[in-house]
Amino acid sequence: MREILERYIPERAVSPVFEMIKDNNVHLKIVNERKTRHGDYRRMPNGAQQITVNANLNKYRFLITLVHEIAHLLAFEKFGRQIKPHGQEWKFTFRELMLPFIRPEIFPSGLLPLIAQHFRNPKASSDTDAKLSVALKTFDPENDKNYIFEIPLGGIFRIYNGKTFKKGERRIKRYECLEVDTGKIYLFQPNAEVELLKN
Repeated sequence: MREILERYIPERAVSPVFEMIKDNNVHLKIVNERKTRHGDYRRMPNGAQQITVNANLNKYRFLITLVHEIAHLLAFEKFGRQIKPHGQEWKFTFRELMLPFIRPEIFPSGLLPLIAQHFRNPKASSDTDAKLSVALKTFDPENDKNYIFEIPLGGIFRIYNGKTFKKGERRIKRYECLEVDTGKIYLFQPNAEVELLKN
């Protein structure tokens, strides 16, 4: 397991993460990319604790995702299964687990302030923290995608499932976008990755 972790997370995080996995009897599966999630936690019918993380994540996002899922396991064990999945108990647990990793030996100096800010009140997904998400993406391989906030007003774009939208106005934090085929309005996070088709 240690050798596998070395391929996916920062070197200085390998030993503490390995201990966390071992101490909590986690069965870690590294899986193909899923568009709707970076990872998940499940208690299996036989009582095993299974965590899956997408293989395509850069090492910093992989580490945050893995600790996020371990926090689910520990929060449920400590506070009971009735808690909200991303409620206060999980936030507390996630923050406590991440604190030892928020160091310059593990994360680049440009990410540290954004990570520290994020963990004051962690969200259900690092993707909903637009500043952190955009900063983390700079460590991904190049691709031909744009963020919603980069698309011009009225621009047409396509999402991962092939549906096309026309970008509308920003409403507080999200953008109102019109699905071209149905005329329905959907809200998009500013840092959602899409393919620009035309203006």
